Amino acid sequence: MWWSERRWRRGAWSMLVVLGSVLNAGCGFHLRGDLSYPPALSVTYIQADDHYTPFYRKLKAALRDGGLRVTSNPAEAGGVIRILHDETSQRVLSVSARNTPVEYEVYYILRYAVDMGGREALPPQQLSLSRSYNYDETAVLGKRAEADQLRDSLAADMVGNVTRRLSLLQ
Repeated sequence: MWWSERRWRRGAWSMLVVLGSVLNAGCGFHLRGDLSYPPALSVTYIQADDHYTPFYRKLKAALRDGGLRVTSNPAEAGGVIRILHDETSQRVLSVSARNTPVEYEVYYILRYAVDMGGREALPPQQLSLSRSYNYDETAVLGKRAEADQLRDSLAADMVGNVTRRLSLLQ
């Protein structure tokens, strides 16, 4: 008897998975494919004060992975991504009864604009993202690594946002 109940459960789960797949396909859901950029951005220059920020490095890699050539000469570029402000830091969110930090927030603020063919294709935009993490004073090195990992994750999320906006430009 137990085997028929198990078989029934397995059949029900299988049917649920198939039904979910059919419903997702029927509603127009599809995975996001590769981004296609405007031809003017095929050779792109990234104008930034600091070329060593997490955002800059990840943006440069993402554009290259997307088939664009990132140049160091603005004269040969058809598109210019101007990074106007690139800031990341952390602040205390909450403190304990002993007035020691218990929770921190890592934040990333970015302002950028895009020029294509000598005209402003995207006026200055500001993005800001933040994530919080619990702080444990007995694991200082681990928490510092966690903050760095969150900072890199925020930069990667911002790069995804910026590249999607770039792909929508005409």
